[in-house]
Amino acid sequence: MSILPTGEPPQTLTVSQLNRQARSLLESHFDFVWVAGEIGNFARPTSGHWYFTLKDGDAQVRCAMFRNRNQRLRTTPAQGDEVRLRCRVSLYEGRGEFQLIVEHLEPAGEGALQAALAKLRANLGAEGLFDAVRKKPLPTDIRHIGVVTSPGGAAIHDILTVLRRRCPAIAVSILPVPVQGTGAAAEIAAAIERANRWQREGSVDLDVLVVGRGGGSLEDLWAFNEEVVARAIAASKLPVVSAVGHEVDFSIADLVADQRAPTPSAAAEMLSPDRAEWAQQLAVARGNLARRMRARVAREALELRHLQARLKHPGAQLREQAQRVDDLEQRLRGAQVNLLHRQASRLLLLESRLRAHSPGPRLGGLQADIGRLGQRLTGAMRGRLRDSRHSLGRLAQVLDTLSPLGVLQRGYAIVEDGDGRVVRSATDVAIGDEVEARLGKGRLGLAVREIRAEE
Repeated sequence: MSILPTGEPPQTLTVSQLNRQARSLLESHFDFVWVAGEIGNFARPTSGHWYFTLKDGDAQVRCAMFRNRNQRLRTTPAQGDEVRLRCRVSLYEGRGEFQLIVEHLEPAGEGALQAALAKLRANLGAEGLFDAVRKKPLPTDIRHIGVVTSPGGAAIHDILTVLRRRCPAIAVSILPVPVQGTGAAAEIAAAIERANRWQREGSVDLDVLVVGRGGGSLEDLWAFNEEVVARAIAASKLPVVSAVGHEVDFSIADLVADQRAPTPSAAAEMLSPDRAEWAQQLAVARGNLARRMRARVAREALELRHLQARLKHPGAQLREQAQRVDDLEQRLRGAQVNLLHRQASRLLLLESRLRAHSPGPRLGGLQADIGRLGQRLTGAMRGRLRDSRHSLGRLAQVLDTLSPLGVLQRGYAIVEDGDGRVVRSATDVAIGDEVEARLGKGRLGLAVREIRAEE
């Protein structure tokens, strides 16, 4: 069987399109790789980027390390240095040149960092910090996750993206820390201790801690290889998931943590249920519930029919109750009549007793005595008044006889000085003083012109 040509010409690519497709193919096929070789043709233009070739005895490849990456290195490589590169495979479209985009550069061989890492790993392993028996299981129902990472890094973005897709109901609290550079390890350890303190105090209720960052070089990830972070993770009462770098990266924090996640995204997937799985489980539960409800309704309907068969007609019950009400009403009326008769008889008896002890006759005699005594009192008072009037008349006559006013009526006068004092002697006034003479009728204002003293 043969395929006949269609007559259409094949697709023609421009150089730019070809280079773009070649670059896309290279970058999608290769993940980060480590490559070792010797530096040659090293160049550092004013932009701060580094360009060089990496070569061995048989081949070479062009490399570019941009400024934001080479600034993190402590030393600048020199021509002829043997190095290890962590890089991405790419293509420079402008010249169609195969090249490596360098993320990290370090001297070839184990190096100082590798030696320090191996020593710390051996010491902590000897203490048992990596033993599986001391690691805590992760909770099954996670509602609140604490994340110790940089608030602006790719790690927190990946975690939030995954949680938003899988289970948006899980709360996330970020404990912001620097994830590389001087002092980063101390701040990461302090954040882990702070989360545990909040948990003890009850101010924040966390279920698990995620400690990590995005990918980088060994030097970038070094904060998670320091002893202070390892001991803070080991001392944590909260379960800790380490999510440092990419899947190929491995740190001391990964070994000490209760669980290691290859990436921050994987940590989020590990700690969150899949919303689609929940929906499926909910559908199954809904079906089970519907079946049980139908069975329950059928049982209740059968029970209802049994009860209906045993149930007496309400009309008959109402007739019985009406007859009972009539009977009770007649008994009540009879009891009321008997009670009224008894109370009436008792009332008549009490009334006769009350009449026997009535105060009416006694009050009549007392009223007669009061009348007689009132008449006697009136006569006695009238006699007493007459006697008092006679005595008063006699005393008035005697008083009138002795009164100084009576003396004044006989032609005498009472002389008073200007202050109202009675003048009893001629020496009580002086010539020129004004005096007043009180007569039997009226007063006289006088002036002293002469004083004659008599013995």
